[in-house]
Amino acid sequence: MIQQTTQVSPAIPAPPPPQPFTLRLVIGLIGILIASLFSGLNDRVSDIALADVRGALNISSDPGSWAIGAYQAAEVAAMMLAPWFAMTFSLRRFAIGVASGFSLVAAVLPYSPNISVFIALRIVQGIFGGALPPLLMTAALRFLPPGIKLYGLSAYALTATFGPNIATTLAAYWTDVVGWQWVFWQVIPPCLLAASMVSYGIPQDPSRFERFKQMDVVGMLTGSSGIALLVLVLQQGERLDWLSSPLIVVMLLSSVGLLSVFFVNEWSHPLPLFKLQMLKRHNLSHGLLTLGGLMTLVLSGSALPSSYMESVQGFRAVQVGPLSLTIGLPQLLLAPLVATVLNFRWIDSRYILLGGLGLIGVSCYGGSHLTESWARENFYWLQIMQAFGQPMAILPVLMGATGVVQPPEGPFASAMFNTVRGLGSVLGTAVVGEFSSQREQFHSNVLLNHAGSVSALLSQPYDGDGTYLAPLNPEGSAVSTEALSAFSSLVKRQATVLGLSDSYLMIIGVAIALALLTVLLPKRAYPPQSLVKKAD
Repeated sequence: MIQQTTQVSPAIPAPPPPQPFTLRLVIGLIGILIASLFSGLNDRVSDIALADVRGALNISSDPGSWAIGAYQAAEVAAMMLAPWFAMTFSLRRFAIGVASGFSLVAAVLPYSPNISVFIALRIVQGIFGGALPPLLMTAALRFLPPGIKLYGLSAYALTATFGPNIATTLAAYWTDVVGWQWVFWQVIPPCLLAASMVSYGIPQDPSRFERFKQMDVVGMLTGSSGIALLVLVLQQGERLDWLSSPLIVVMLLSSVGLLSVFFVNEWSHPLPLFKLQMLKRHNLSHGLLTLGGLMTLVLSGSALPSSYMESVQGFRAVQVGPLSLTIGLPQLLLAPLVATVLNFRWIDSRYILLGGLGLIGVSCYGGSHLTESWARENFYWLQIMQAFGQPMAILPVLMGATGVVQPPEGPFASAMFNTVRGLGSVLGTAVVGEFSSQREQFHSNVLLNHAGSVSALLSQPYDGDGTYLAPLNPEGSAVSTEALSAFSSLVKRQATVLGLSDSYLMIIGVAIALALLTVLLPKRAYPPQSLVKKAD
């Protein structure tokens, strides 16, 4: 009799043996969660507090925008590479190293002597910070038993729903109460605590330095460089007027060329960063597409209300914070609650996803009726719908996509998911920002055309004392420069309101597209523990 043996490809080693789920392991996993949450917070808080940071460090507006772009580019590039290095050096060593490095750079950032050093340090911190969220998904897929795997994924979802929605309050607290340096120092205590928890709780795997023999050098160089350039294009495009800027054109063409080489290389490499063959699975493809779109949808609960309150009502971040907290704080309860609901086998996760998209869409429909008379209280009922809708949309996506991923494929899935999530966040911000700006300009032109030509007003003879000599209204009275300024301010505010209203409608369109994608593409996903019972 011929005995057949199954051999594991040396390019993709078998996963480490399963670890018993103990309290010690839970402590280690919570440590990775804490580090991941504060990685996301660091990005959002420093972005919101940029004006105060620039003022303290004497940085002008343009270099300041590059500081944000450089961090985000490094962050997304690191998301692509982190799972490979975690598998090579061991998850425990790599998590401790990046959390400690993240804290160390944060400690010295406020002492940057000039903008060049500041941007360089932000790039290094972006690499460390971007490496942390993929470790959370990798650890959840590897260590959590089927019965509680969804709760681990709900913890990962918090990095998209909890962190960004408490960032405004934290930024206001650091800049207005404690001191702007804590915009960066805030991550030091939790990340050092996280490193200690990981050191205690996560088991030590042997290093796999033999993986360097099959290292995907071409993929690492082309993929990380291409995605970083694409992030810079999206982040700087509106400021530099997109394709009117030679720099944007060069970066965009370089990005397209590098990413083209990357995808061709990944298809045939024995140990790739992205295992593109996995995209043949409908649920995984749907999950990646939907997760990218959801990064645009979540802006309707954070960026748009904040933009209205700050630009139209003149509120500071400390006054806008309670709006975001209405979404952020309930996630600590709602995310596990949604995971509990999804754990029932008789509940189809696709319906939960559609319900979440519906709640976000209804919230945006309410926001589309925005007027200049709205106050903070008008947003609360919209924010409550967002608080329920966001975890209902994100968790089913994670459940459906990871359900078709085998344990040895966990690092590939983590790299793809986190790269798409990071790029989707930047892309969503760019799309919503550009759309709002274009619609604001459109409405401003329409309002001015209805009110009369400003150029005609400015062409009237001027006597030098603040009035125009020629009468400009039916009563024959002259219009003062103060009245003209007030009129311009009124037009700007109204155009901003109308532009934000249109942005809400645009996001409804994205929600409808994701709903149609959900109806057409994915197969039904079942809870992990029910699949185990069925196999038994």
